[in-house]
Amino acid sequence: MAPTELDAALLPGCLVLSAEAGWNQTAEDWSVFFARGTVFGVVEDGRPVATGAVLPFDGGFGWISMVLVTPARRGRRLGTRILETCLEELSRLGRVPVLDATPAGERVYRPLGFRPQFGLTRWQGPGGGGVPAGVRAMAAHDLTGAIAADAHAFGAERAPLLGGFLGRAPEHAFALKNGAGFVLARPGRVAVQVGPLAAEREDAARLLLEAAVGSARGPVFLDLADRWESLAAWLEERGFARQRPFLRMARGREAPFGDPSRLFVAAGPEFG
Repeated sequence: MAPTELDAALLPGCLVLSAEAGWNQTAEDWSVFFARGTVFGVVEDGRPVATGAVLPFDGGFGWISMVLVTPARRGRRLGTRILETCLEELSRLGRVPVLDATPAGERVYRPLGFRPQFGLTRWQGPGGGGVPAGVRAMAAHDLTGAIAADAHAFGAERAPLLGGFLGRAPEHAFALKNGAGFVLARPGRVAVQVGPLAAEREDAARLLLEAAVGSARGPVFLDLADRWESLAAWLEERGFARQRPFLRMARGREAPFGDPSRLFVAAGPEFG
């Protein structure tokens, strides 16, 4: 069965699929793809058994994520067909395909022309703590600056995404008092997901990360760029452990979009 575009009426079934895989996404996360991108899938008996999502950006690239196949349907090339459909859609839109690959995914993507850009690591640990000096709760008027800082780091403006994160969880949003960085976080299915975090320097990013982790109650996930070794050491001291690696990859392009020296924590593999 060929993949087709899914409508939002199938969102509950998509959520079941990601929960079945043990992923952290919520219905609000899935809603972003239906509202701002395209969700492709294979539907059997009224429910999705395979999905993939495309989220185009104005920076000349588009994100591929949520490539999922229910265990009972694996081994039938459904995931491959979904991926091919996502690539066709981004080609139609004139966007370079980008994604955060797991090690298993990397083996699939490299033969398709995807090239590595930089590594990230998913960290998992406990929330709790306080807000350090130099950091304050983020307010609505901070959003314009955060959008600009995120665009610089990520490579494209994501105003609706960041505005949605702030609206969903203002208690997890922080800005530096000097305006040189921000962090957002959001409740997930099993843990608070920290990110994105953009700043001008690593010491500033440490303050923001401490505030975001401190605001959470319960488990925390975050995807830290591998270049920030001192932040990784701080996470270990804080009781965090490495969960899994990701590799940011783009089809036919090694140079990252945006400025990786400003990107500390990604928004998650579903959003980049």
